[in-house]
Amino acid sequence: MRRHIAFDRLHNFRDLGGYRGAGGRTVRWGRLYRSGSLARLAGEDRERFLALGIRTVIDLRYPWEIEAQGRVPELAGTDYLNLSIEHRPYDQAEIDPAVDPWRYLADRYAEVAVDGVAELRRTIEVIAGDSGPLVFHCKSGKDRTGLVAALVLVLLGVAEEDVVADFALTELATDRLVAEWRAAHPGRELRWPAYGRAPAEVMRLVLADLAATYGSVEDYATDRLGLDREVIARLRVNLLEP
Repeated sequence: MRRHIAFDRLHNFRDLGGYRGAGGRTVRWGRLYRSGSLARLAGEDRERFLALGIRTVIDLRYPWEIEAQGRVPELAGTDYLNLSIEHRPYDQAEIDPAVDPWRYLADRYAEVAVDGVAELRRTIEVIAGDSGPLVFHCKSGKDRTGLVAALVLVLLGVAEEDVVADFALTELATDRLVAEWRAAHPGRELRWPAYGRAPAEVMRLVLADLAATYGSVEDYATDRLGLDREVIARLRVNLLEP
């Protein structure tokens, strides 16, 4: 099975299957995908996407981002939801190069974990209740998408090292993300040298912060997000091999 799904114009499209989860069961392949923005889906990429049989798209971006950048095209048989989990926008290109970049990103994720409670809960509920292939995405498929992927994988019982390793796979797309930014902002300086990066250390900090604040990631999901344990059980039934 393939972890990375190759597209001509889409960045960072990956299958979350294959990781060992609760009870030694494996996360199903071909059921849950993460990606960068699907706004560029067209031509042969559209045909590749349709071949995956995806029935639900969750767009984690702000409504104003969707208005400016576009959304996934209307596709017959595919449901679309916009659940904007981030509430405090910031410009990564303008981050002060002097700050600790990984601590800075982890702190932004912590803000999302607090601000985006309703949207994160709904995102996980939809994933848990969806019987067909589903993809969730933000702009780059790195930060907001990375946080959702980590929460879902932890709730599936995937080991922390596998969770942080999955997050760090975005590093393979960093050069494309930087090139895309430069093409979209001719003449503008990219001040932050860590733009487009997603090292494992960021997700280690995020998971440690959640555990320190709430006891565990699962406690965060149940106590802060308000997820019913039946939803977590359903998530495992739907996404783990028997």
